[in-house]
Amino acid sequence: MLILKPIKAKYSYSSKIIKCIVIISMTTNFLQRHPVVKDTISIIAFILCVLFGTIFINTFIFRSFSVIGPSMESTLYTGDRLIVNRLVVTWDQLQNKTYTPERGQVIVFKNPNYVDGNGDEYIVKRVIAFAGERVVITDGHYVVYNNENPNGFNPDDTNNGEPGSPTSGSIDTVVPVGELFVSGDHREGSYSYDSRNGLGTIPLYDVVGPVSVRIFPFDKIRLF
Repeated sequence: MLILKPIKAKYSYSSKIIKCIVIISMTTNFLQRHPVVKDTISIIAFILCVLFGTIFINTFIFRSFSVIGPSMESTLYTGDRLIVNRLVVTWDQLQNKTYTPERGQVIVFKNPNYVDGNGDEYIVKRVIAFAGERVVITDGHYVVYNNENPNGFNPDDTNNGEPGSPTSGSIDTVVPVGELFVSGDHREGSYSYDSRNGLGTIPLYDVVGPVSVRIFPFDKIRLF
């Protein structure tokens, strides 16, 4: 009996292989006799590959967004097409870390106040301050206070003069833990809806990523 059992298992395994070969052969013959079915399956497979490829790229590598509105003028204008870097976010997530952009970077994030069908789901702004820092508007510009700069500093000093001036509004706030203070570059009046005037601070988990390049208009392609 001990000898017969492995012989039976081997025979059963061989039978399954033979059945699989027969099925594959029959399927191949069927597709050869029905080229329309074969083409349809090929098209469906191609569409699925494109779909999953697009989802993978948008989730882990980069995303593309179009600018709408004047809030980032004169750095960005309506119709500009941007590529947002997702790799840096993915890399931090793989290390079980929360991605934190650099001060002065232009980022895209999900609007924490977004309601389906009402308002913009994604917004582009510039990073001004981080958790624990105090943000004040003084004499038409931002002043940020932290442990390294108890007397305060202008966060726009290193932004190559891109943000416009003056910065309208009145604010004196401390950025909560795990959040960012962001601002548009068109700061006069109410052109920019940002952390000064209703948007509030932005949770780090809502950050899509930093803007890496403007790819359109073609005569204004630039890196960030």
